[in-house]
Amino acid sequence: MTEQQALDLDAADPLPTRRAEFRVPPFSGPTGETAYLAGNSLGLQPKALRERIGAELDDWARLGVEGHTRARRPWLPYHEQLREPAAALVGARPAEVVVMNSLTVNLHLMMVSFYRPTPRRHAIVIEDSAFPSDSYAVRSQAAFHGYDPDEAVVRLAPEDVLPYLRASGDRVALVLLGTVNYLTGELLDMDAITAAGRAAGAIVGWDLAHAAGNVPLRLHETGADWAAWCSYKYLNAGPGSLAGAFVHERHLADRSLPKFAGWWSTDPRTRFEMAPTVTPVDTADSWQVSNPPILAMAPVLVSLEMFGQTGMEALRAKSIRLTGYLESQLDSVCAGRPARVITPRDPATRGAQLSVRVSGRDVGPVSERLREEFGVYTDTRRPDVIRLAPTPMYNTFHDCWRAATALATVLDGGAR
Repeated sequence: MTEQQALDLDAADPLPTRRAEFRVPPFSGPTGETAYLAGNSLGLQPKALRERIGAELDDWARLGVEGHTRARRPWLPYHEQLREPAAALVGARPAEVVVMNSLTVNLHLMMVSFYRPTPRRHAIVIEDSAFPSDSYAVRSQAAFHGYDPDEAVVRLAPEDVLPYLRASGDRVALVLLGTVNYLTGELLDMDAITAAGRAAGAIVGWDLAHAAGNVPLRLHETGADWAAWCSYKYLNAGPGSLAGAFVHERHLADRSLPKFAGWWSTDPRTRFEMAPTVTPVDTADSWQVSNPPILAMAPVLVSLEMFGQTGMEALRAKSIRLTGYLESQLDSVCAGRPARVITPRDPATRGAQLSVRVSGRDVGPVSERLREEFGVYTDTRRPDVIRLAPTPMYNTFHDCWRAATALATVLDGGAR
């Protein structure tokens, strides 16, 4: 397919791109912008963000401590503004969701409550290609409880999870999987795995780092016990931005659950009574520890507003169109070259990412040439995987055309 045909697809697409609302890194080529296909690592900056953060800085300068109650968006209840849009994004009820901390901190806070191992049932099931942070977190939790991580942590290929739960689920305390695998882009069957884990008597948690803002989610309906996600990838809230957590409503009023506590864990109606003990609330807010960082919450709120305006169903439909087009381009222009898509071919079993294995080449220099010479931003996982993520909020068919064409040229050793 030609460049003009890619441009024609952009012009005819039923969901116009919101690219003009983002700050796209510049490039010296004809377009003046990069083809930024690294949103699965760090999303682009919304242009609206600078004004939003500026407003909070102005309120701080103008009001000082009084900004907690008198800012344009009062800081004291600020996190409550994020509750409903975050819940809508992940398919939850508002009481089940809270925006707080970073992803791995939230994973640990959830495991404080939901990893309760016994000598008979203490295994933790994760993917064989789990993101390293998840692996480190579960191994440290197993060790903290006195178990050998090499024995307690069971690493399985996604296709082996259901058979293992049916055969050996009686020894599993926790199932913790990435909904979309960071390396391959594979989208796991949350419904089937959650049902199998719960039928086996295990707690089921999900890491949504590569799923939130990428694929439609139905956390409440699926019945997962808990989940956590970050907001700096597809949610475009900035490097290291605040994360989210979900706790199913069946657990919200369970006073027997152990959890760490802090000032924001208590009932806001009695918070300033300065009591020595927590007054529990029957919402996910109960898992909060510290008061919310307003300057870090503002980007998340901007992002959630944009997702609310566009809608995950429309974004998912465009994502399928973009990845399908990119896949066909890669198949065509990279034919006969040492590049193979390792992401599942069925659009229903993948997110907004195609991972390409480049045989016999260090992908670091390949990625560098794509960026420096062609203005194509990709993400790599050494030794041999390049990840291309056409993010439907701001990527285009033309971006995909540029990426596939440039990869073929680099693999041929051309255009220096």
